[in-house]
Amino acid sequence: MNPAPAALPPQQSSGSNVKIPILFGAVVALLGANIYLYTQLDSLRTEHSEFKKNVQTEISNLKENSSVSTQTARRSLNSLKDELETARRQAQMAAGQARTEAQKHAEELAKRLAAEQARQDAVAKELKTQVSAVGEVASNTATKVGEVSTEVGNVKNDVNATKSELEKTIADLKRTNGDLGVQSGLIATNGKELAALRALGERNYFDFNLSKSKEPQKVGDVAVILKKTDAKRNKYTIEVIADDNRVEKKDKNLNEPVQFYVSKARQPYEIVVNSVKKDQISGYLATPKVQAARN
Repeated sequence: MNPAPAALPPQQSSGSNVKIPILFGAVVALLGANIYLYTQLDSLRTEHSEFKKNVQTEISNLKENSSVSTQTARRSLNSLKDELETARRQAQMAAGQARTEAQKHAEELAKRLAAEQARQDAVAKELKTQVSAVGEVASNTATKVGEVSTEVGNVKNDVNATKSELEKTIADLKRTNGDLGVQSGLIATNGKELAALRALGERNYFDFNLSKSKEPQKVGDVAVILKKTDAKRNKYTIEVIADDNRVEKKDKNLNEPVQFYVSKARQPYEIVVNSVKKDQISGYLATPKVQAARN
């Protein structure tokens, strides 16, 4: 008997052989797509980080510029305020022409402050559009400028009041004849009136406070010796030394113009004593502005 034929192995289907390469290709394509997407995501993260860093840098620079501008504005305002305060003190201390100059200076400062305020307002408006915090600083700056402007107005009022008071004091001053029979200039009886005379600028004035002594004491360009006082009667006796000459002025009265001539002036010098105490007198020496030798 012939042996039975061997069984043949089962044949694989052609469909399975086609699906494997397709699946393999799909996997490769997915891997490639994942790699591409990861690369794009990493690039986006880097760009986002750089953009965020640039934005923070811009904001920091803007705040720094705002801070510098604010500090500059404050220094400028403080400087103007100090200068205004100096002008105010000068206005209070000055008289006559000096007060007029001080008033002009104060008015000039007021104009400068107004211009500075306008400029600061413009700066504040620009900064407010960039950084909201700068708006508050600008508001404070405007308030300070307003306060300084108020102080300027006060200076003007003080100057006007002082000017009126000075004019009234000058109007109250009197003229009289001196002990030589020559009509004197205006006579001051106290420190306030003497300040008014100085403001007029008609003569030179030298304050003195003399005690009884045997030695001459310098007053202006002459020397004076206080020899005697009578406080009850407001009388005194002095000796004046000028051009190497000695002239005694005996039993002179309070606020009486005591006159004497010197070689370099046509008009007489005048001594006016405003206070007589025991062994002490105080007053002033008035000399002509123009010094010219008498013929």
